Amino acid sequence: MRKISADWVFPIASPPIAQGVVITDPAGKILALERRDQHDPASLEIHRGILTPGFVNTHCHLELSHMKGKVHTGTGLIPFITSVVTQRNAASEVIAEAIAQAEAEMLTGGIVALGDISNAPDTFAVKAKGRMRYHTFVELFDFLQTSGADKAFADWSAVYEQIELAPGSARSLVPHAPYSVSQRLFQKINDFNAPAAPVTVSIHNQETPPENELFEQGRGAFFDFYGKFGISLDHFQPTGKPSIHYALEHLNPAHRTLFVHNTLTTEADIKAAHAWSPKVFWATCPNANLYIENRLPHYQHFLDTNARVTIGTDSLTSNWQLSILEEMKTIARYQSYVPFETLLRWATLNGAQALGFDDTLGSLEAGKMPGVLLLQGVEADMKLSAQASVTRLV
Repeated sequence: MRKISADWVFPIASPPIAQGVVITDPAGKILALERRDQHDPASLEIHRGILTPGFVNTHCHLELSHMKGKVHTGTGLIPFITSVVTQRNAASEVIAEAIAQAEAEMLTGGIVALGDISNAPDTFAVKAKGRMRYHTFVELFDFLQTSGADKAFADWSAVYEQIELAPGSARSLVPHAPYSVSQRLFQKINDFNAPAAPVTVSIHNQETPPENELFEQGRGAFFDFYGKFGISLDHFQPTGKPSIHYALEHLNPAHRTLFVHNTLTTEADIKAAHAWSPKVFWATCPNANLYIENRLPHYQHFLDTNARVTIGTDSLTSNWQLSILEEMKTIARYQSYVPFETLLRWATLNGAQALGFDDTLGSLEAGKMPGVLLLQGVEADMKLSAQASVTRLV
């Protein structure tokens, strides 16, 4: 049995405890939360700082870890995608080594679960070892070409079947983005992810102005982008609405739905999604948004609508590191009105709920095994400083 104490314990699902104690069994299961004055000080591990549950990273492309530093910053999404498509191939041993190193980085940084996008089986061997809980999103796209939907579904269903699930992990087929998935492919994905057993479905959303322009006006940079690859959008009919409405029309509201990036998402968009389903979550990847588009979501929209925000890192292609703490620091630096306790919930319990992992993760509660982190460098007024650091204790 371990009795771990710090200046504060933030259980997330209940109020913070000053000079709290987290009691765990040898396997890391939470037995109780108590106060320090209930214990003999000699029986305690006492730390300066804050104890929190382990972090949940709800959006990453682990298979792209070998591309760190290969793609320029600040180009915008469409040039970024072009760079990924044309540069992602590498020797299998290079890809495998980068994936293993990236997972190790996340584990050291306190991440206990990952929502990971997969277009290929490259990450499956690492995931099968079960060092953290994974929800693998096998991502489908047909570039809005109905004629390509059946082949896309067949190809990526074959990838899906290669996943060896470690205990506690999960998988689902998911659409890439509104601008890349036809109505037919949406339907095939929905039919596969049967509503009798709800899963989590992720979709990239409103990351760049041309995405909304495509759906609202039927023009813009996506026409040129697809044209470079010999793909025509001459048949495309704009909806006159932001792109998220096309997604809402074709996704299944019975599933947990994780909208990712949301850089241009408005309060009206959020309200429309919440009216569509009570199972909506919003993943933000602030450092990737800065890396690619030099912009961030307006987080006040999400606070005003009581949106369940989660935090992701995206990939090492679009980020300098895979650290949830660094994502929190970026939010605190650029939109400092977001309360520290809110950031912690985004980084832990909201993410666990989004992935369907809140049975064991996301909060310090008796019976759970969420990991225990020591967060240091938080100022007395509960502001996250640039020097803040995290150490994994359990």
